[in-house]
Amino acid sequence: MAGLSVAHKVALAAIVERAPDPMLAKLSQVVGSLPGERARELQTMLAVEALDRRRRAIVLMPLLPMFRQRADGIECMTFPVGVLPRLWKAASSREPELLCRLDDDGPDVMPVVNRICLAAASVVRDKPDLIWPVDANPAAREKGLADLATCLDLARLARDALPSLEIWLKRPDGDQIAELRLLLKDCAGVHHDGSQRVLEILFSHLEDAVLILRVITQTSGVAERESFLSASELADFVQRLIVGVEVRAARIAAFQSGATKVRVEEIIADFSWCAAVLSELDITLTLNPQSAWGKSVRDGRVMISGQLSSFLRAADKAVDKALPLAKVKIGGRMSRKCPLMTAPFEGPDVNSVRNLLKLVGSVRGAASVFGAESNRKLLVESLTARLSDYADEALHMVNDGEVADEAHALKLIALASHCLALINAKDAARTVRRRAAVAGADKDDKASSRAA
Repeated sequence: MAGLSVAHKVALAAIVERAPDPMLAKLSQVVGSLPGERARELQTMLAVEALDRRRRAIVLMPLLPMFRQRADGIECMTFPVGVLPRLWKAASSREPELLCRLDDDGPDVMPVVNRICLAAASVVRDKPDLIWPVDANPAAREKGLADLATCLDLARLARDALPSLEIWLKRPDGDQIAELRLLLKDCAGVHHDGSQRVLEILFSHLEDAVLILRVITQTSGVAERESFLSASELADFVQRLIVGVEVRAARIAAFQSGATKVRVEEIIADFSWCAAVLSELDITLTLNPQSAWGKSVRDGRVMISGQLSSFLRAADKAVDKALPLAKVKIGGRMSRKCPLMTAPFEGPDVNSVRNLLKLVGSVRGAASVFGAESNRKLLVESLTARLSDYADEALHMVNDGEVADEAHALKLIALASHCLALINAKDAARTVRRRAAVAGADKDDKASSRAA
């Protein structure tokens, strides 16, 4: 069977080059099981591409996270994803005979890695159009190229520093803090803004953005003071976190419990993220309440705290709407409330109560930060009692044959059980589910006795 034509190879090479790593691995697995010369040629292409990417990851490891946006949306120094393969191709082609040394773990690896990084920096400066195509924003492109070249110059120092990052995030001793400050001094010796650039590289490796505060407050003996930090080149990191709180506070305020466009899990994550950031700011920085930062932090805390209290109140009312009670006369003017077994078990009110109760059950840690944990705990205790009573009364009605549609009633009871589970009243929810599983048995036993 004939192999791949030149046109096929060119087309497949373009596809393989653009394929994400997971897709590349999947393609290799699938193609490896296919027969024929074409499959073998494609398998070879995939293997070559995989090897090339492994080498690229070794050389450009300090900068790799900078070729994608942060998952938390916090502003950071990034480069277009399409620049990465262009950069590697241009840099690695300068001395291709050295690439095979990257496949070993010997002492020759680091010199080769550092050499290729410096070659990459030269390519960015000498042939920018080859690395970063001209786009509609020449000013941003020019700045991006300068930042990329600087980061490549600092790649060796950043690579040596990354193993110490976890230490700096915990409780570094004097020697370890001195190591961090020496790193920044060395980077400043490479470029006038090298210390800030290497912190950008370290920041890109932090999944939790707020942890950068623990690093920058170790950069100087007075870095935890707002008056120093706000006037330094490191102020931008704090400002980004404060903007992140403001953005999430606005998203929380705009959330509608019955809506489907924004998932409640996203709002819960926003509460948790803001709580973590504000707590870390309190611990690591001494903020002046009258400063711009102090006022922003206070306003964000007040807004989020007020919205959380509003959600707690709304959750209390949402239970009554989703699982309403109706007055039933029991003789003369006497009446009592019992579950309305004709209420719908799905719809906007049910969606709303599910979202709100899931939020109530999931923001325990955040509620403590925003001063609402006592109210949240009281609400959980109250709702546990109310939902358990509702389910108990509804089960009695089912067992006594007082409902016209037993299947509908059992779905309402299941909803009550689900609501209990959402607020982490697991024992009560389990009891309701167990009793609902045998609901109606008492009624059947009575009917059988009468028939006998």
